Amino acid sequence: MGLFSQDIKTMDDLFIHQLKDIYYAEKRILNALQEMKEKAASDDLRQAFERNLMETRMHVRRVEQVFRQHDLEPDMVKCPAIDGIVDEVEDVADEITDKRVLDAALIAAAQAVEHYEISRYGTLVAWARTLGWDDQAGILQQTLDEEKAADAALTGLAEAYINAIAR
Repeated sequence: MGLFSQDIKTMDDLFIHQLKDIYYAEKRILNALQEMKEKAASDDLRQAFERNLMETRMHVRRVEQVFRQHDLEPDMVKCPAIDGIVDEVEDVADEITDKRVLDAALIAAAQAVEHYEISRYGTLVAWARTLGWDDQAGILQQTLDEEKAADAALTGLAEAYINAIAR
């Protein structure tokens, strides 16, 4: 089977498939963020991961809300892309012993996750607007905005001092 299920025949079907994908991703990210928070040496980075954890819980609820607006129970499809990103985070984190270098690596890994989410939510927002689902587009836009802000916050930490002390 290819990237998408053979059951996808309409844009509505494609939207729901992508919603299932991001639902799986958000659930997987919850676990990864908890582990990343525990491995972080910097208090600021641990706090950033904690904020991201709280936001991710809200993102899960928003995706569930969009499912309900379609009279569907929340459902998932396995997302090999996020599985690969999270697996890479775990592999890299296990190989780095210097906590300062590990913090820089954790930021890079977290940003890979954020960029994946930004891509998916951006697509979902665009599709929802195209399909005339403005309420759902608004819900998903909130999450997209938070993903972009989280990415910017991680960049700020990296540039402020994390990368410099990892040298």
